[in-house]
Order: sequence, then structure tokens, then C-alpha cells
Amino acid sequence: MALTADRNTPARGGSGLSLAVAAATIIFAGSLVCRNAAGNAVPGSTSTTLKALGMASERVDNSAGLAGDDHVQIEKGVYRFGNSASTDLITIADIGNDCYVVDDQTVAKTSGTNTRSIAGTVFDVDADGVWVQFA
Repeated sequence: MALTADRNTPARGGSGLSLAVAAATIIFAGSLVCRNAAGNAVPGSTSTTLKALGMASERVDNSAGLAGDDHVQIEKGVYRFGNSASTDLITIADIGNDCYVVDDQTVAKTSGTNTRSIAGTVFDVDADGVWVQFA
């Protein structure tokens, strides 16, 4: 039903979120964090079923817990991760393109023959790695 009066619409900043951590999982501060098919936070890894969310702002050890026993704070924005190598090396020619999750600290130029999930957008590339933008 359409509004007939003003509405107080709640808002969130959108720069971060807290997500339940998967069972038997450790997420390290500064790592690339993904959501698995069950909706829980997991470290980035080579998989086609993950959705990259951002960077972990803290270390969370849920290695002895069940899914949801602990939560991790995930930050959106632009963060630098390691660059892959050889034919998967990301260069400045890839700025603006998608990059793909290799592990919780590395991104690559390709999907690895459809074995990797999208990490985010290549924002910049320097001698120390790839700046990835998480929407």
C-alpha cells in the first residue's frame, strides 16, 4: 500500500556488517571474508559458491563453536590484497574489472576456469598488491 503520510525510514551506513561465523572456523583480522551458501562468514577460498563481502576488522576464533556461536565484523570499502601470479597476475589494465578469490589474502585476474568466486572490483594495482573495492 502506498504512503499517505511521511515515513520515518531507518538507515544504516552500509560500510560494515556483523555476520555469524561458520562452525569450526577461524577468520583472521585483515582477511578477505566471504558468505557461504548457509549465510555464514568464512575465509576467502577457491570456490564458486562464495560471495565476497569485505575485510575482517578483527580476528574471530570459532574453531570450537557451532555456526553462529560467534560473529565477525566485516568492513566494506577498498583494501589491498595479494596479487596472483603468472597468467592470473592483475595489472593496471584490469582496473575496473572483476577480480576473483584465490584465498583469504590473494585475488586473481580470472575465475580459474570457473572455479573461483568474484572478490570485487579492481580499484588499483601497485607493487604490493591489488586494491579491491567491495560494494
